[in-house]
Formats: sequence, C-alpha cells, structure tokens
Amino acid sequence: MVTAIWRFISGRRTAWAVLIGTIVAVGLLFSLLPKNTGDDFPSTGLPSSSQAAQVDEALAKFPSAEQTAAIMVWSRDGSELTAQDRSAISAQATALGDLSTAPRATAARFSEDGTAAISVVPLNAIAVDKDVNGTADALRTTAAENLPAGLNSYLTGGVGFQADISNAFAGADFKLLLITVIVVAVLLIITYRSPVLWIVPLIVVGLADGLAGVVVSALAEPFGITLDASISGILSVLVFGAGTNYALLLVARYREELLKVEDRSAAMLIAVKSAGPAIAASGGTVALSLITLLFAELAGNRALGFACAIGVVIAILFALITLPAALVVCGRGLFWPFIPRVVETAAQHKPGFWTRLGRGVSRRPIVITAVSAVGIGVLTLGLSGFSVGLSQTDQLLGNPDSVVAQKIVDTSFSAGLTSQTTVLTPDDAAGEATTIAESISGVDSVTPGESANGLTKLTVSLNDAPGSDGAFATITMLRSAYAAESGAVGETIVGGRDATALDNLTSAERDQDLIIPLILAIVFVILAVLLRSLIAPVLLLASVLATFFASLGASNWIFINLLGFPAFNTNVVLFAFLFLVALGVDYNIFLTTRAREERELHGTSEGMIRALSSTGAVITSAGIVLAAVFAVLGVLPVVALTQIGVIVCIGVLLDTLVVRTVLVPALVFITKDFFWWPSPIVREMKGKGPGA
Repeated sequence: MVTAIWRFISGRRTAWAVLIGTIVAVGLLFSLLPKNTGDDFPSTGLPSSSQAAQVDEALAKFPSAEQTAAIMVWSRDGSELTAQDRSAISAQATALGDLSTAPRATAARFSEDGTAAISVVPLNAIAVDKDVNGTADALRTTAAENLPAGLNSYLTGGVGFQADISNAFAGADFKLLLITVIVVAVLLIITYRSPVLWIVPLIVVGLADGLAGVVVSALAEPFGITLDASISGILSVLVFGAGTNYALLLVARYREELLKVEDRSAAMLIAVKSAGPAIAASGGTVALSLITLLFAELAGNRALGFACAIGVVIAILFALITLPAALVVCGRGLFWPFIPRVVETAAQHKPGFWTRLGRGVSRRPIVITAVSAVGIGVLTLGLSGFSVGLSQTDQLLGNPDSVVAQKIVDTSFSAGLTSQTTVLTPDDAAGEATTIAESISGVDSVTPGESANGLTKLTVSLNDAPGSDGAFATITMLRSAYAAESGAVGETIVGGRDATALDNLTSAERDQDLIIPLILAIVFVILAVLLRSLIAPVLLLASVLATFFASLGASNWIFINLLGFPAFNTNVVLFAFLFLVALGVDYNIFLTTRAREERELHGTSEGMIRALSSTGAVITSAGIVLAAVFAVLGVLPVVALTQIGVIVCIGVLLDTLVVRTVLVPALVFITKDFFWWPSPIVREMKGKGPGA
C-alpha cells in the first residue's frame, strides 16, 4: 500500500495530479478556514491552583474590575528638576486628567531627591484592552506637550509595558517571514549551487508555512487554545527550519539515485522509499515531543505545543507528497548547471572529504571521543552562574519607555510603586491581614481598599523592583505568613503582577520537570523501534543531552558577558531543550538509519563510513540552515526569543559539525556491533555493495 502511494506520487503523469491536487486543496483551505488573529502580546494562562489566578478571578467581580492605571514619569536624566520643570509637569499631569476616569487622581508627585515626578492615571480597562497603542500614544503626547528642553516623559506600569510588548511584536510575522525566506534562499543557493533548484523547495516549504498558520489559527479557538505573536513567530521559524531540513535530505537522496537510474520517476521512487521513513520518523519525533506540552500547566506552553506540532506534521506532508511530485515534474534540468547523469558504479563512490573523515575517525575513535567529551565539558562550564527568571525591565531589548521609566522609579521612588501587589482577605480579617503584611520585610506600605463579595482588597507596595528576586521573596513570605494563620485570615490570598510572575516561574519549573522526561522517553522509544536497538538510543540520547548542556553553557556565558542578560527567561530552558533534543534527533535518525541500511551490505564500521559519506554534506547543510533560521528570532526586541534563537543556533551547529559528524561515528567504531544490540551481528563485508 505504502509503495503504491510512493509510486503514485513519483509517477511522471500522476505527479502532475498530486501537484494540482495540492494547489486546489491549499486554495480551498485558505479560503474556507476561519481566520482568527492572536493577541498582540504573549499571555501565560496560569492554572486555577495559582493564588495569582484566584485573585484575578475574584477581582473580576469587584466594582473596580473595569479600572486600570497608567504610570507617567518625568525626569531630566538624573538632574534635579527646575522650578520651570515642576510647573510644566504639574500642568501636564492635570492635562492627563482629561484622559482619565478620575481626573483629580492624576496630580503629580515629586520624588524626595527632586530628580523625578510621577503621575498615576486611572483608565478604563476595557477601553485600554481594545486599543493599547492608541491609549499609550495619547498619554505620551499629552505628557510631553510644552515641556522645557531636556525634560523627558516616559510611560510605564501595566499599560506602558503592555504597549511596548505590543510594539515589539508589531509586524513580527512579516518581519520574521521575510528574513527567514531570505536566509533560507541564500543558503539553498549555496548548498545546491544552482540558480533554479532552490526555488522549488522554498515554494513548497513556504506553502507549508502559510497553510500551517491558517490551520493552527482555525483550530485554536475550538480547542480552547489562545495564540499570540510569539507563538506565530516560533511556528514559522520551526516550519521553515524543519521543512527545509526534510527537503535537503530528500533532494540529496534523489540526486544520489539520479546518478544510478536514468528514469527520474524510478529514482524518486527509490529516494522516497529510502528517505521517507527517516523523514517521517524525524518529523514524528518532533511532533510527538511538541505534543507533550499539552500536559503543561501554563496555557502558553500548551499553545506552543499545539501550534508547532500541527506545523511540523504539515511540513512532513509537504516534504513527502508535494516536494517529490514537484521535483519529478521539473525533471533533471532543475539541477542546472550541475545536472546529475548516470555514471559508472565505481565512479559513484570516489572517496571524498566525508569518506576520508570517517576513515580518520575509525582509526582513533577513543582519542576523538575523549577530545570531543572534553570540548563539550568545557562549554558546559559556562553554566556557572546559571539562573532563571528575568525582571520586568530585563525582558525587552533596547530602551523602551516602560523600561527607562521603571529604572527612574527604582532610583527615585519605591521600586515596587508601579507594580502593586494585591491581597484579598475576608472582611472580618482585614485588620489582622494588614498588620501581618506591614510586619513583612520587603513591604513598603499597605493600603486597605474596597470590599466585595465578603473580601477586602489590600494594596501592597513592595520595596523591590517588579519581577526581581527580592519581590518574589516578599510575595513568598506574605503567602507563608497568611498560610500559617488559623481562622479567616488564613484564607488570605496574594496576587498582582509580581505574584503572577512568581506563579508563572513555579508552573514553568513544574512543566519542565514533567515535560523533559516525557520527551526523553518518546525519543528513546522511537529510536529503539526505528533502529531495532537498545544500545544505540542510549548513546544517541547521551550525545544529544551533552549537546544541550554544552549549548546552554556557551549561551549562558554569552548572555552574561556579552549581551548583558542576567538570567534565562522563564520558559527558555524548556523550549530550547525541546527544540534541540527533538531536532537534534533528526540528524541522529538521518545518519543512523543510513548506517543501518549500509550495515546490511558492508558491516557496522564500513557501513558507518559509507553512511557518513552519503549524509555528511546534507546533514551539515541542514544544520547550518536550521541554525540560521532559529538565529532569525533575534531580530525581534524580545529577550526570550533572542535567547531561544542563540541557544538553538549554537546547539544545532555543535550537533551538526561535531557530535553527528565525529562523536557519533566514533562511538559506533568503539562499540561496533554492540551498538546495534540486540539486533543480530552482521559480518563485515557480508556482501559487496556498489563500489566495494
């Protein structure tokens, strides 16, 4: 049945039917599927067990539920404000009242050191959510009007950060897609050395990416998944990276068969029958690994797994159905000017760089393994000082208004002024809850507020900057203090932005502890079934894990010493692990499935040399393309995406250029037939293959 499908896809006439059918199907899906746009900024979606989530749910029933606030800050770059500055600030703070739901509340407050001023602008939350950027622009324009030279105004707080994050993702899809297409096109031209061949894989992968976006968008709402711009960006990068990898593998095998077979349909049939299982297994491993994210607590993690798993499946289908048909229809001329022609068998296996490399590794496998292990170990030392969790001001690159203003507030006012912590306590325990909060080190002030549904709201201002370790420690102490009490006060819960960030970090750690073992188990099972071995999966997984820790160490050193990132963002480690392990296994599968195929004819050692000779160039090309595509994530001014891009880029290059081409072959040469245990031993040079 499978062979009949491959034959239909690769047939000279039926290939046309496959292409036409693909175009019609894609056109119908684009026109018929509903279009849903994701949020402009990422959301976390905490579980219901989170105190922060419980506070948000309870606050939605309070009279002030429809209220939010913007924070406007004025400063003269640290210099003391003049009398003229103070007069202008007071005037503009009053003008901000025209945009506020509580005009009198916008009066300016000046810092004790006289270097800054602040205005809290109450706003309607629903109106802000509908047009964050419009609201932010109106506030900035009003605050900056008629200011003396050298006096600057900045917008921060929830509205300010939301607007800056929204701006960071503005046009993200188009920007990422354009740069990704350019990068892939350039690398394909270099790889194929053809001015025309690159066009076909790029169009096929581009169609897969476009269709993936439409399908994911249409299915998200029915499945209760919330998408955002960051997920859309990662989806495009993953589809382009994985799709191009699969295309490179198929084209390489197709070209190899064109050197042996005159009929291009017959050559493609052999190519898809040989490379198809490896591509399907590789893509299936990535998709299944992504699906494990559906078990995550954080809604953002579940959304990423849902979207990217669908994207990878679509990339596999296009690589195994549309691309083979397109290559057959275009014929050998597509490879111009290096058109593959049938050559003598002996000429097909002239020793090249990869053959010489394989034989060199086979002569000193223990030394090479030791050197590789030392090199990987040195990179892993970069994990010294490793930490997870960025403060709010560290999550955006550059100096957006919200970050600059928060730094001014940290210096001249209470650091926690712009990010209030909310405590909800039973009405009859409000006094006791206030006393407990005031006794906690790290709490600057406690202000009792409104009551609703038997709960009283306490607004707590912290001494530490929003999202900092100090703020998290204070939140933890508050919660512990209330939990230790009996009676009504023991039912007090703590929420707000800092509490949300803390709960997000806690849930991310829980997701990491659950998802990483699941991914490793899935990868092990797939490798064991595909390679029919129990030893090979262990060694291959060990190599992938070594690559992950080495890339994490190297990236940590770069982040701290070169880029100035004090820590990894919350979900970066999990996402980097997922992409590196799942995609790294791709190259394991490409190499070892070919090695197993060659082993049947030439034995384990010679089979690995021939497998490296056949796949070395394509694996290297695929790795460079994938690394470059993920590096594109760094074009967006978001630290989390930059970190993911850098880690995966370094990891893929290390995996491609060192682990897969040197270390794995060396392990095979050391273990020999034991590598394939419990598969039966194959005698070296069992039969003479081509060129033997």
